[in-house]
Amino acid sequence: MTDFEKIKAYYSAFDEQHRLEKADGRLEFDCSMNLILENLGSSDRILDLGGGAGKYSIELAKLGFKVTLADLSENLLEKAKLHIDENHIPALQGIDVVNAVDLGLYQSESFDAVLLLGPLYHLLEENERRQCVSEVNRVLKPDGIVFASFIPYLSGVAGIISRASCFSDQVDLDNLSNVFLTGRFNNNANRGFQEGYYPKSSEIERLFSDNHFSKVLLRSIRGFGYNREEKLYELFASDPALYEKIIELINETATDPAIIETCGHAMYVGRKA
Repeated sequence: MTDFEKIKAYYSAFDEQHRLEKADGRLEFDCSMNLILENLGSSDRILDLGGGAGKYSIELAKLGFKVTLADLSENLLEKAKLHIDENHIPALQGIDVVNAVDLGLYQSESFDAVLLLGPLYHLLEENERRQCVSEVNRVLKPDGIVFASFIPYLSGVAGIISRASCFSDQVDLDNLSNVFLTGRFNNNANRGFQEGYYPKSSEIERLFSDNHFSKVLLRSIRGFGYNREEKLYELFASDPALYEKIIELINETATDPAIIETCGHAMYVGRKA
């Protein structure tokens, strides 16, 4: 079973909000927001499930969407409230402490869209992932849309190899072998990324299909911009036209299976069938 307390402790210490403002996180945020806005209706009601300190919720609220922010971490939700109050941001519809495997707080068919941009990184057990996606389906209106990010298997295990070389207290022979065999990462230390799960894209497609979603899109979020973010944003400042062309090429190639599996975070977009 996933140790949710370890996840809460990790995000209490990790600055997720400002991660999305640094170069690598900024490209992830920009690409994700573009995907989200391309598929939303102007009056959609949105559940940002696992939304942490509310980076996406806040930006969508500024654009006039009705957003409910939900997360496991009381600490991150308090940060979201403080940021909203201090910066006079439009109020969210709700800010709720919620575990992604139990959305009993919400009535069926309450939302037009669900952002699931974090929980699938951490849910170790298949029954937890299925319960989460089943609950997302339940709270979505007919024809509602889900945006689900995940860390593909090859990207995940490559990251754990890098972690082993830098943080020997977190990775040993046993949990490294387990990542390769099962896609599950149990961190040996109480610091660093906790409770990681790295599925193949085919597994994610099957997970949503089994829970009555039809695929709209499956793509790498950053594509071949992955690990090149700082140079890209230098180009943004010095040669905007070249930057825009590179972003165009990233988007054109982002559905290539090789890029999906090896270029960091990916996103599944699906409609409730």
